[in-house]
Amino acid sequence: MAYRILLIHGPNLNLLGDREPSHYGTMKLEEINARMERLAEEHGAELRALQSNSEGALIDAIQEARLWADGIIINPGAYTHYSYALRDALAAVRLPAVEVHLSNVHAREEFRRTSVIAPVVTGTVAGLGWRGYAAALDALLGLLADGGGGQS
Repeated sequence: MAYRILLIHGPNLNLLGDREPSHYGTMKLEEINARMERLAEEHGAELRALQSNSEGALIDAIQEARLWADGIIINPGAYTHYSYALRDALAAVRLPAVEVHLSNVHAREEFRRTSVIAPVVTGTVAGLGWRGYAAALDALLGLLADGGGGQS
């Protein structure tokens, strides 16, 4: 079966490659998306990527995904720590989802260690740079193939 995955990048991720490369690496968002599209294709999956700095646009994309997607990979950026609206959208659509963070949020500032998103996603990957997205895709496709993707 060809699974369909929505890849969401939250605020400021459009600045990847330029923004704090010591935390987020030097790879641009366009390159991450291209690599992820190739990986998805290699697995026979379809991947659609979206980046927005707007919380409302991210919520709209999550809600629309319930009509076409089998799962979600999301890097909520700073919304991770306080967006109950994103949390509620993910809970409402009931799609398996994996939260991704490029940096190891647990080794950084105290406020980054709290995720309001984590309780409603299937799993979280942090600290692996762009490869965290690849790990999330692999895990999500495996979970879907196993019969549904776990709890979301």
